[in-house]
Amino acid sequence: MHEEHSAFGRRDFLTTTFVGTAAALVLPSAIEGSPSYAQQSASSVPAGDTSIRPFRYRATDAELADLKLRIKATKWPEREQVADDTQGVQLATMRKLADYWANQHDWRRAETHLFSYPHFITNIDGLDIHFIHVKSKHPNALPLIVTHGWPGSIIEQLKIIDPLTNPTAHGGTAADAFDVVIPSLPGYGFSGKPQAVGWDVARISRAWDTLMKRLGYKSYVAQGGDWGNAVTEVMALQKPAGLLAIHTNMSATLPEAVRNALPAGPEPAGLSADEKYAWNQLTDFYQNGLGYAIEMRNRPQTLYALTDSPVGLASWILDHDIQSYRLIAKVFDGALEGLTRDDILDNITLYWLTNTAISSAQLYWAVRNGKGGFFDPRGVPLPTGVSAFRYEIYQAPESWARSAYPHLVFYKRHDKGTHFAAWEQPKLLTEDLRETFRGVR
Repeated sequence: MHEEHSAFGRRDFLTTTFVGTAAALVLPSAIEGSPSYAQQSASSVPAGDTSIRPFRYRATDAELADLKLRIKATKWPEREQVADDTQGVQLATMRKLADYWANQHDWRRAETHLFSYPHFITNIDGLDIHFIHVKSKHPNALPLIVTHGWPGSIIEQLKIIDPLTNPTAHGGTAADAFDVVIPSLPGYGFSGKPQAVGWDVARISRAWDTLMKRLGYKSYVAQGGDWGNAVTEVMALQKPAGLLAIHTNMSATLPEAVRNALPAGPEPAGLSADEKYAWNQLTDFYQNGLGYAIEMRNRPQTLYALTDSPVGLASWILDHDIQSYRLIAKVFDGALEGLTRDDILDNITLYWLTNTAISSAQLYWAVRNGKGGFFDPRGVPLPTGVSAFRYEIYQAPESWARSAYPHLVFYKRHDKGTHFAAWEQPKLLTEDLRETFRGVR
């Protein structure tokens, strides 16, 4: 396999793809009443400009008022015909979400917290790339680039910033310190929206290396889940000078016998208990959970409703995978889980305000002609750490991980946690990152 192939095939995508601009420069002086994010343009930036510019964003009062009105004006369908979630996101859950979103959720709180960290924009390969960059106060901190996926965003990683950059305040030592870089994928959040085809995983991976070197880092490590895993693993395949090691919380480990048996079986012989658990998760996802990915892979531009209805956007995002959906449904029933109602709606609101429902979906289309499946091992040539959370799309067994990663230096199986590890289980993920990368400092 060529080292820059993203490893997503036409046939395999239908059964194995998981996952998972407003290109606007909003100046630091942007204030209430200024043109909205989606109305702004980065056309004033000279071609070839490689500068790193401070970035600020503030939604207008009109945008937030319009959002609330649209939520309250939702045209609701009848409830599902069954007593469970087999027909999709349940009406009761969406009504609770909409009520909280319209009457209690405060984007200004989220916005203030988000921009308590330093944000920047830089142009790479003709596209504005947005990123958070937080440097540790400790000397010799290890640079780390962390990549989100769909339907995540930079909001997904906010909880790990302080534990990674300020470890002595979070159970670690100064020797555990990281400088943290969190970019928004092209077409996501505050990054530019590609206006032409070609922004696939391999191109993003090269752009991330350019970003780290532009920031002055001669060596660094990388981490990701969902699309972030794909980007991180392909970065390792590209072997840019200075990339020392990677970590994934949604690894690609499926043995050939498992790949060949999916989506419907029969189950391969000789599976251990851990492997059977993963097999059951995978068969359920491949048979019942891939609808969103197939549509975004085939016809992303068709999803106009997601840009017109906030509740439609929210239900599409909630239906990413059944295990994280069930956790979110419990949250809106009042349960105390790793995520809060505000966590969930902060992320969805960012998608809404930046109008990135379709531009983010286009990443699926961009890789439609790749080779291999999303969970196929890639033979990563660098030291690799794997965190396997219990309620991920599938919890990668250690046996599969050791076979898939020739240089596995860390593996840990967690008895909790869903697809959004940094967001839901930040303490566990932070500890795993410290352990994974100690050997390359």
